[in-house]
Amino acid sequence: MTTDLHALITRLRAAGGDCDDIEVKSAAGGLPQSLASTLSALANLPGGGTVILGLDERTGFRPSPLTDPHALKQGLALKARSFTPPVRLTISDAEADGHPVVVAQVHECDPSAKPCRITASGASYLRGYDGDFQLSPLEEQAFLAARSAPRFDRSPVADATIDDLDKELTTEFLSSVREHDPHGLGRFTDDSELLRRAGAVSPGSTPTVAGLLTLGVHPQQFFPRFVIQASAEPEDGYPTSSRARNQTTITGPIPRMLDAALDWARRSFDTTIVAAPDGTVRDQPGYPYIAFRELIANALVHRDLDHWSTGMAVEVRLRRDRLVISNPGGLYGITVDRLGHDAVTSARNARLVALCQHARTPESGARVIEALATGIPTVTEALAHAGLPPARYMDAGIRFTVLLHRTVETPTAPQLHTNALRVYDALAAAPRSVAELQLQLDLTAPNIRKILRDLRERGLVEQLGGKGRSTTYRQRAS
Repeated sequence: MTTDLHALITRLRAAGGDCDDIEVKSAAGGLPQSLASTLSALANLPGGGTVILGLDERTGFRPSPLTDPHALKQGLALKARSFTPPVRLTISDAEADGHPVVVAQVHECDPSAKPCRITASGASYLRGYDGDFQLSPLEEQAFLAARSAPRFDRSPVADATIDDLDKELTTEFLSSVREHDPHGLGRFTDDSELLRRAGAVSPGSTPTVAGLLTLGVHPQQFFPRFVIQASAEPEDGYPTSSRARNQTTITGPIPRMLDAALDWARRSFDTTIVAAPDGTVRDQPGYPYIAFRELIANALVHRDLDHWSTGMAVEVRLRRDRLVISNPGGLYGITVDRLGHDAVTSARNARLVALCQHARTPESGARVIEALATGIPTVTEALAHAGLPPARYMDAGIRFTVLLHRTVETPTAPQLHTNALRVYDALAAAPRSVAELQLQLDLTAPNIRKILRDLRERGLVEQLGGKGRSTTYRQRAS
């Protein structure tokens, strides 16, 4: 476990904080109350995760003093039984820089029993790139729906007619099928029969969900939230009251939404002038357009289409330091660690994927997708060519999120000198007064007060009491 722990700490330091599947707590004052939501979230996470007790994230994942590691292990085992179903843990002892650390592997809850809930409150939690959050009743339905194979894209859409299909897109689709699959689907010479056998319309010529989303004139007439919600964070120079720029809702069938999303990216991404070795110069966008296109196409084609997600959109958030793309519905038939490595094509919406293989975007005439498992490798190659870090993929089971960063993250822990670290560590187990710290650490009172002021300004320590009451200090809860 020592080697494994070293690898985990290296990974945490590289990320600059907790990872999707790793949660760190100092636990110097005992078992943290916040572990309940973390255990639920990790049990609901595909593949589970790891909890490490005895490391302090705020000081670069230094060991924090554990007064009773055995009691922490007992507390973890007891808390694991307070869930429905109980959380399965594998608890181990480890050491970091010679200090004891408790490592608990949280095993994924059986999919047939998800979501894992806190028994006392009934609440269940999900892991996100920015923390744990409580599931809404609709999101809980997603776990129940995931127990059976999805077929929602095959359903005929009530009140829709063949006139709700876009003639231009449909003509391009039929031409592509006959060109690229002449001996299969393309052998049907009658347009209506080909559309029916492709799954774009039902036997009664009613468009299906997949048919409308791929070839519809305006699918949002029937699915108002099958949209892309895109916005960018205000840049320097914008009024302080500005919350977003280039905020838009992108609608239409998938091929037209792809074109519109790329137009938004061209308006929103920063560009820099780059000189090539041959002396030519070109504009380079903040993120490669080809990578953005692949990720948006994946989000639209693989998003969940079941009833629980009908009120949710594909979301694109451009921050100053990162780009976030998320869609309802987790990975289907593949895991995050296999993305881009295995030549595996797996589709939540098999009918929709089959149609999008032949659908063409109006502006470029390119296929929406290739369905050859080349999308993620294309993203990886484009980011590397642009000198950007690899994409970060997060599968929360019912939501899939991709993060692109502008630069390689090299976060550093707060630089605290030796005496500051001594004071900080002394406050781990219990609050201390200046006088108590003076006796314990053999430091002068003025020096201790100066250190405490600095630690408070950094958000590492908080003051208790004052205004006529005894003043003590303690580590601020993480």
